[in-house]
Amino acid sequence: MDDQKLTPQVIKDELDRYVVGQDNAKKAVAIALRNRWRRLNIKDKLLKEDIIPKNILMLGPTGCGKTEIARKLAKLTQSPFIKVEATKFTEVGYVGRDVEQIIRDLVEVAINLEKKIIKEKYISVAYENAEEIILNSLLGENPTNETKEKFRTMLRNNELNDKEVEIAIDQKNNPFQSMDIPGMPGAQLGMMNINDIFGKGLKNKQKTKIKVGDAYEPIIQEEIEKIAEKQNVVQLAIKKVQESGIVFIDEIDKIATSNERRGGDVSREGVQRDLLPLIEGTTVSTKYGSIETNHILFIASGSFHQSKPSDLLPELQGRLPVRVRLNGLTMADLIKILKETDNSLIKQYQALFKTENINLTFEDDAIERIAELTEKINQEVENIGARRLQTMFEKILEDVSFKANLSELEDVVITSEWVDKSLGNEIVAKDDQKFIL
Repeated sequence: MDDQKLTPQVIKDELDRYVVGQDNAKKAVAIALRNRWRRLNIKDKLLKEDIIPKNILMLGPTGCGKTEIARKLAKLTQSPFIKVEATKFTEVGYVGRDVEQIIRDLVEVAINLEKKIIKEKYISVAYENAEEIILNSLLGENPTNETKEKFRTMLRNNELNDKEVEIAIDQKNNPFQSMDIPGMPGAQLGMMNINDIFGKGLKNKQKTKIKVGDAYEPIIQEEIEKIAEKQNVVQLAIKKVQESGIVFIDEIDKIATSNERRGGDVSREGVQRDLLPLIEGTTVSTKYGSIETNHILFIASGSFHQSKPSDLLPELQGRLPVRVRLNGLTMADLIKILKETDNSLIKQYQALFKTENINLTFEDDAIERIAELTEKINQEVENIGARRLQTMFEKILEDVSFKANLSELEDVVITSEWVDKSLGNEIVAKDDQKFIL
């Protein structure tokens, strides 16, 4: 969809198709996304640079839709997106992941995203080029047009799949493909950088004998790489990262420090301090060049059961100015998730069983029973939100899934009695508090 048409209301309507409720969070991310488009259309360049994203802090229990909102937002705009857990990182000087690796990984995501777009757009061109390469290998130099067209027809009819051809393919195990640069942690001198320096002279192409049927994939991949290089994919990806990248930092509450918790507080506070420049705006070295984080949108989230946002460093709180609280899911919400969302579990399982000639349907009372039990267990054990639905469905459909064997068309109707029978002892309380599911 054209970015100009992605108004906040349109964005929220799209998110409504996948996430139930949580209107405040949807509005916040929709406005943040629209502000990007507004900034890019400001004519005053100096003013444009000074307008920074209003980063978001989401508060709410697990499984209520925080991650899904951010993920669908990125997919809607084809923006580079990465989800990380704050607990995976350690303070500089400790053994562990460096927070700047977030941006390096985001760049890789962006490059792969651009390559995917290029592949979808130019796959027919790459296929035609691969066909010519294979024909030239089969027929040698200067074949007649008649001979070439005859072989082309045979090739397209898969009549030559078992014949061997000798073609030159890039070797992926090139020892120069990636080398660390001393003094620059995380920065690497990649194949692309070496080729830029030495004039593409280090391409490690080697002639290989391969069956025609197996030759298409590596040749097409190589042709896509050539097209991507001509389209300056890396530069396009870097631009997208800097202007429309989205970083989702989950479990940020786990690195908050409070007066009640002392163990590991130094390390947690250190991770927060390392995140500060990244979120505020800094330059990160990658093997593709330097990346500025000034206009990357950061969305942080946490349940904040044992801490509160004010336990974060004041500087970090200031870099997450938009606060939205997401509500826990009620039985009514769970029913809507199962019946109304475009990617509901019911639709997913119906599609899976359709491949085995099974028509799967759920009666309304069965859906209500599943939602009721899910809400009950979430309240009495641990609230993991909509994620518990997956556990319930696997158990309910276990026998159907096990016995399916692509036989004649079969209708399977899930009732509330089926649900109770399938779950059986799995939902019986243990010690009056614990449930198996």
